[in-house]
Amino acid sequence: MKVELFVPCVIDQFFPDVAVSTMKVLRRAGVDVDYNPEQTCCGRFAYNAGYVEEAQALGDKFLDDFSCDVPTVAPSAACVHYIRKRYPQLFFNTSNHLNFKKLVVNIFELTDFLVNQIHFDDFGAEFPHKVTFHDSCSALRGMGLGKEARQLLSKVRGLELVEMKQADLCCGADLSLQMEHEPIAVGMASHKVKNALNTGAEYIVSTDMTCLMHQKSYIEQENLPIKVIHIADVLASGWE
Repeated sequence: MKVELFVPCVIDQFFPDVAVSTMKVLRRAGVDVDYNPEQTCCGRFAYNAGYVEEAQALGDKFLDDFSCDVPTVAPSAACVHYIRKRYPQLFFNTSNHLNFKKLVVNIFELTDFLVNQIHFDDFGAEFPHKVTFHDSCSALRGMGLGKEARQLLSKVRGLELVEMKQADLCCGADLSLQMEHEPIAVGMASHKVKNALNTGAEYIVSTDMTCLMHQKSYIEQENLPIKVIHIADVLASGWE
């Protein structure tokens, strides 16, 4: 099977190792991965900030950068959920109408693709650490994903998964919330990280780097004894 890899801008700019791990994981699963270096952003941040025309321009480029004829896979539930939900509004009855219709049913978050599309969940990964899992709002509420990541983590050698209280609680990572209501966003991150610390975990794992970046900022500011890691990096550990 061939797929096209979409690397969200947050990962591209700040956490490129996650993109590399995603590529390795997909290839380990026997998938032929194509990456278009001309790709940029899906337009999620612009749309959420109220810049609809700019978001549509970025979406037009996105639709041009991807063939839409093979599955597109991204290590970000937030971006995939945005594309599935907003592109039908942005591109209905436009010149990209047919392309968006093909794309929204053929774009997948990484864990969704691995578990539900190609049914591959054991990479021979080793990660001898205690971890807890953060359900991002886009994954859990937006697309009903959560068990997929836990299934993948259950096959990682040496990994101990301990569920935190209120794992499904929002961490406050939404950019608009951070910009307009910073104290609330920080308070939400504090609550989430406190729940994670109470498990005794060494790492917070998630499918969304936007959430992890927000929590990482709070952890580093408070000098707390816990780290964050994307699930792609966990699945790529121990066999690279």
